[in-house]
Amino acid sequence: MKNRLKVLRAERDWTQAQLAAELEVSRQTINAIEKGKFDPSLPLAFKAARLFGLSIEEIFQDEATP
Repeated sequence: MKNRLKVLRAERDWTQAQLAAELEVSRQTINAIEKGKFDPSLPLAFKAARLFGLSIEEIFQDEATP
């Protein structure tokens, strides 16, 4: 799954650890999501969307979607 998490995090000058604390997950989880090695759960995706004030679709996109 493609995502804009790294870009959104960088725009706020947050480290992976800071974003992880905001989302109540580990830094390793943020790293894996940013690298596309792990897809977030639906509750985590909603939490990220609320944190950034965006829709889930604005952050996460299916690889098959052009």
